[in-house]
Amino acid sequence: MKLRDRPGLEIVEASTQEHFRAMSLIHAQGWRAAYRDAVPADWMAEHITDDRWVETFRDYAERPRFHCFLLLDEGKPVSCITCGPARIGEQNHGGGMLIQFDASGYEGWGEVISFYTMPGETGKGYGALLMDHCLSQLRADGFRQAYLFVLRENEGARRFYAAHGFAWDGTHQDIPFPPDTVCVDLRYVKDLG
Repeated sequence: MKLRDRPGLEIVEASTQEHFRAMSLIHAQGWRAAYRDAVPADWMAEHITDDRWVETFRDYAERPRFHCFLLLDEGKPVSCITCGPARIGEQNHGGGMLIQFDASGYEGWGEVISFYTMPGETGKGYGALLMDHCLSQLRADGFRQAYLFVLRENEGARRFYAAHGFAWDGTHQDIPFPPDTVCVDLRYVKDLG
């Protein structure tokens, strides 16, 4: 499916507080669904708020070569994706949570940083539209290779990324959650040619 095949679908580059709030809500809802069984429920309830990522998305939108795209269906926000240069070193993971990203050997790569669709809106082709748009943007920004992280246990997302030409390269990023949970995010890579 292409945007021109579906009147009413529009991809916008987030630039307003309303866009950032919509993206944060989508991100929070998608995150709750994807990580429901992976992180402690009490941590999730306390920290994954609907506005957790508003400042993060605003920050990305102000940085060179970072992009926040929001997909609207008849004006309703349904999916979002962020991309840019590979994150290296300590990064804000929303809500003040700092994560040390090890990107040794991936300098100069592009990264699909986050990608979520509202639960109940999946399976409608939104993800494919946004992924294609994001990869085109990464190419336009001069990246020859890109990667993303996906939760090891998220089989549906792993299949989606594989269908879009990404493959696990054998590396991973451990993401700690208090008090003693560690999620393993696999690094999937793609040659952007």
